[in-house]
Amino acid sequence: MPKYSIVVPFHNEEENVTKLYDRVKDVMEHVGASFELVFVDDGSRDRTYRLLEEIAAVDSRVLVVKLRRNFGQTSALAAGFDHSSGDFILAMDGDLQHDPSEIPNFLAKLEEGYDVVSGWRAQRADNIVLRRIPSRAANWIMAKLSGVNIHDFGTTFKAYRREVIHNIPLYGEMHRFIPALASWYGASICEIPITNPAREAGQSHYGISRTLRVFFDLLTIRFLLKYMTRPLHFFGTLGSLGVFSGGGIAVWLLVRKLLTEHDVLGEHAPWFIIAAVLILAGIQLIGVGLLAELQVRHFFTQSQNTPYAVDRLVRIRPSEESMSR
Repeated sequence: MPKYSIVVPFHNEEENVTKLYDRVKDVMEHVGASFELVFVDDGSRDRTYRLLEEIAAVDSRVLVVKLRRNFGQTSALAAGFDHSSGDFILAMDGDLQHDPSEIPNFLAKLEEGYDVVSGWRAQRADNIVLRRIPSRAANWIMAKLSGVNIHDFGTTFKAYRREVIHNIPLYGEMHRFIPALASWYGASICEIPITNPAREAGQSHYGISRTLRVFFDLLTIRFLLKYMTRPLHFFGTLGSLGVFSGGGIAVWLLVRKLLTEHDVLGEHAPWFIIAAVLILAGIQLIGVGLLAELQVRHFFTQSQNTPYAVDRLVRIRPSEESMSR
């Protein structure tokens, strides 16, 4: 079993695959410990998978995970994590905007005892309007909402202890919030500065639409961190407020009807509607909370469902590697 697993998702990165493999391999060979490279092809339509297959054919330390279609970066990372076997796992992008020469810095922090080591792009080379300003705002909000005091949640360049990352369910676009989710499990987290060189080849897959989705994910992660194991506390509180408010209005209308001769229905018809809506909405929210509690119970007892589908795994056996040479 290797000590380190390097997980890299690729999507239409044929111009960067070979360069990244050579540079990561050289760095890890200098580290001097056993390692594996887990390359995930996330439904590429160019020659990315063909190149990965050629690499795996000559290096038994390379495992290629080919997904059936493009599932997105989070799912590709989840596939890589699930198929890695190292005690320490490092994830990075396949576009060479993460410098492989910085990998030893992450591994050193893991050896110091940290559970999660997150990269910090202190000096970014991205577009200031479309990327840097929205990213800085989102990172600031995320730090405040999660209580994890790091500067850069969005970068994929992170390292983890195996037992920590395998306890975190990944789906949607939650990979950027792994430090926040890890903190919920009590993980120790640190941050190290990294460079952010410009893309050497290929086209970026990021746009303004991705930035906008981050802000919706912030709401999700806030809810998960506070109510993941007790959703009834959230929905039940709102539901109870609705039931008691509507009930209070209904009692007031009833008392007014009994103690006066006024036409309460004619004079206060809107209040009847408000009371009925509040009571019904409150009951529905409580019901949603109970259903969410059942889902939580199912989550902690469910089988291993994955947000991706694997087409094939490619890895040469050591005996075959020696024969090919």
